[in-house]
Amino acid sequence: MNSFDWGRNWRGSGIGAVVFFVVASVISGVQPRVGASVATLVSFYDGDRTRILIASVILGFAVLNLLWFAAALASVLRDAGKGGWANAATAASAALGALLFLRVTLNATLAYSIAGSGNHAFASGLNDLSWVLAILSLFPAAMLIMAGSFGLWRAGIFSNAAFSAGVTAMMVLLAGTTTWAADGFWAVDGTYARLVAPIVALAWVAVVSGFLAKRSSSTSSMPERAAVHAA
Repeated sequence: MNSFDWGRNWRGSGIGAVVFFVVASVISGVQPRVGASVATLVSFYDGDRTRILIASVILGFAVLNLLWFAAALASVLRDAGKGGWANAATAASAALGALLFLRVTLNATLAYSIAGSGNHAFASGLNDLSWVLAILSLFPAAMLIMAGSFGLWRAGIFSNAAFSAGVTAMMVLLAGTTTWAADGFWAVDGTYARLVAPIVALAWVAVVSGFLAKRSSSTSSMPERAAVHAA
C-alpha cells in the first residue's frame, strides 16, 4: 500500500489556507470601519455573534494551514541548500501567525462579550486595533513572499517570470503598510489595505502552494518511472 504523502499535503496546504480565509470572510461579513458608531459596533459584534465566532474558528484553521505551508516552503528551501532564506521564511511565518491569531482573538472577544457589555469606548478601541494589526501583518507577509520568491529563484526552482511576480507581490504588500490616511482608498480600512493587498498575498500563497505540490508529485514519481524502465 502506498503511504500518505505528507510532504505534498503540507506543500498544498497554502491552497487550503486561502479557501479557509475566503470562507471565513464571507461568513463574518464586513467588519466595522475605524471610528464606527456605537450602533454599528453593537449590531455587528453582538447582533452577529454566532457567525463571527464560527468565522473565528475557520480563521484559526486558515492560519494553521498557512503555517504548514510556510514550514513546507522552508523545508524545500533547505533541501535546495538555501538555509538562510528558509530561516527567513520561518521567522516571517511565525510573526505573521502571531499577528493573525491576535487579530482573530480580538474579534472573537468583541463578539463573545465586550461589544454587548456596554463599554462602547473600549469596544471601539479594540475594533480600531484590529484594523491596525491587519496593516502591521503586511510586514511579515511581505517578508514571507520575499523569502520564498528569492529563495526558490536562487535555487533554480522559480523562473525569472515567477520571481518577478513574487517581487511585485512583495512590493504591493509593502505599499500597503503605508495606508495610514484618515479615509478613502489609502486609509487603514480603505480598499487597498482591505482588498488589494490581501488578495495579492492570498494569490501568491495559492499559486506557490499549488506549484510546490505539483512539483513534489512529479519529483516523487521519477523513481517509480525509473524502476519501471529498469524492470
